[in-house]
Amino acid sequence: MQHQQDWEHNFGLLADAEGVVIGKMFGVLVVRKKEGQIGYLAAFSGKLAGKNHHPKFVPPIFDGLESGGFLNSGMEELSRMSEEIRTLEAEEDKSLNQEIQHLKLLRKNHSNNLQDKIFEQYHFLNKSGISKGLMQVFEHTAAGKPSAGAGECAAPKLLQYAFSNGMEPLAMAEFWWGLSPKSAHWKHGQFYPPCREKCHPILAHMLS
Repeated sequence: MQHQQDWEHNFGLLADAEGVVIGKMFGVLVVRKKEGQIGYLAAFSGKLAGKNHHPKFVPPIFDGLESGGFLNSGMEELSRMSEEIRTLEAEEDKSLNQEIQHLKLLRKNHSNNLQDKIFEQYHFLNKSGISKGLMQVFEHTAAGKPSAGAGECAAPKLLQYAFSNGMEPLAMAEFWWGLSPKSAHWKHGQFYPPCREKCHPILAHMLS
């Protein structure tokens, strides 16, 4: 991690590093390949250096950054609506309040629909080859639906790649690299179990 030169990401560990500080959870999965060889897979949570794909790491389950995809156009529409709302609010005209509230409702509905469409793109294999969608995985949880970012953690990425390529998982570890975000819970270089909020329901299916 300290010496690689394939990408640049500000983990907050270097005083002169550029960009927003974003620590990351990384995962390593030891696997047995079809031929019986022992190897390992590596993954990172979310995006790394602003990208979903990097050499030596497994790919995302869904690539929201793909050129021409629905997510980019959906986010552009959200930005357009937000800018329109800001413009109307800046006029300080009370007669525009109803129009502003209507636009805010449209923006909220568009955001919710876009999030649901993102969730629909995630499907997870278990070791028996059975696939379940993200919404189905979370339907019996207390929340009843996934939280934003579910499916982007390292552990599901690793298992999905292993099961998709006929590999047998043997052991897995995840560790935090960089400065903690808002919580003091994450410590640089420390190992942690998969999170309960996003990963637990997914892994319950994938390891069943």
